[in-house]
Amino acid sequence: MHSRVVRIRGITAKRYRLHPAQVVVTGFALTILVGTALLMLPNARVGPGGASFLEALFTATSAVCVTGLTVVDTAVYWTPFGQVVILLLIQIGGFGIMSFASVVGLAIARKLSLRSRITAAAETKSVGLEDVKGLVFGVVRISLAIEVTVAVLLSLRFMLGYGEPVGRAIWLGIFHSVSSFNNAGFALFSDNLMGFATDAWICLPICAAIILGGLGFPVIVQLRRQLRSRPFSWSIRTWTMNTRIVIAGTIALLILGTAYITAVEWSNPNTLGAMDWPGKLLTGFFQSVQTRTAGFNSIDIGQMDSASLLGMDVLMLIGGGPAGTAGGIKITTFAVLFFILWTEVRGQVAVNVFGKRLSRAVHREAITIALLAVGVIIAATAALMLLTEFSLDALLFEAISAFATVGLSTGITAALPWPGQVILILLMFIGRLGPITFASAIALRERHTTYELPKERPIIG
Repeated sequence: MHSRVVRIRGITAKRYRLHPAQVVVTGFALTILVGTALLMLPNARVGPGGASFLEALFTATSAVCVTGLTVVDTAVYWTPFGQVVILLLIQIGGFGIMSFASVVGLAIARKLSLRSRITAAAETKSVGLEDVKGLVFGVVRISLAIEVTVAVLLSLRFMLGYGEPVGRAIWLGIFHSVSSFNNAGFALFSDNLMGFATDAWICLPICAAIILGGLGFPVIVQLRRQLRSRPFSWSIRTWTMNTRIVIAGTIALLILGTAYITAVEWSNPNTLGAMDWPGKLLTGFFQSVQTRTAGFNSIDIGQMDSASLLGMDVLMLIGGGPAGTAGGIKITTFAVLFFILWTEVRGQVAVNVFGKRLSRAVHREAITIALLAVGVIIAATAALMLLTEFSLDALLFEAISAFATVGLSTGITAALPWPGQVILILLMFIGRLGPITFASAIALRERHTTYELPKERPIIG
């Protein structure tokens, strides 16, 4: 919080101004409270009376933070009005995160040296902070274009392939399109998407929306510009470092995740064992995509092998690209840590990525965010272990899923005692806004000292 001293008729007073990150946190908190109030209305729930405060708060937090964890069955517990409220909260949460993260990126870029800013502008064709309005409208346009396209494909499939009435098919298409692009994972079926595990016409459009939402707005914008200006002569050399890392990391994680999950679950009779090999590959790919913080499931997560859950823990923690709807510590953070490790192993001094040298400030930011994330997850898991009798792998999976705003669950969410559900609410809120606000705070509030202390090295290892 910033303060400024003002003098009014001889009286000295302080006027406080909130940091932009504080404004965003406050805005999201208020949105969650409004959503909670709406979901507690009697006409939001099927049956007599309204939802309890904890049920409404948990659902509203999960929707605004685009997570997807639930303590009630979305398909049968909420009325059409309640489902519309959830959909609006998902959309507001997704727009808000993408817009704020993109604006923070511009603010950080503006603090660079003149030479660096000229280079960045040449690479991204970006503009300054004066175009924030255009940036936000760009987020809205691209988001709606992707959501409408996927909604049309899903609606046609529900209508022609499953005989759903036109109105119902359109609603299913819109809801699952918005939920997938915003990486929310809410579904209007009691078994989530298990009934469509081998239906490529349902699974692949949803996966495409999730992947695009997880890339992040800066990456989508750059790819869109290249597609318009040079549709047949793309050059990776013109991509920014951020775009290269996110694209390469996304492809690598999707391939590795698909191979790992499919191999481990191949013979599991409760998951992939009964499917033919095309169905196994599709389902393995689908679940690999979901670990990018989407939260849909086409198989029973609770029946998966513990080794699969551990691998998915890692994928969930990494998450997707920055300034997008995905959560986790982000692919870029993980990549920076990997390249720091690779540089140390090779005995080099400077950390170089795709022909560019990383700033040491970026090293510190990545290490800080990763360690804070691990610390929060360990503390939350320990607390859940003290409160419940569930196994460590199930509780760790639940904690990472909440913090990384994934929404996948082994089925224990509703069975947790109310203190455990409150812990998940806090994890979702911290995981959705914490990394962004903290990263912006340390990036925008660097303090330059006029002196340095003498160096000394402790023994490492």
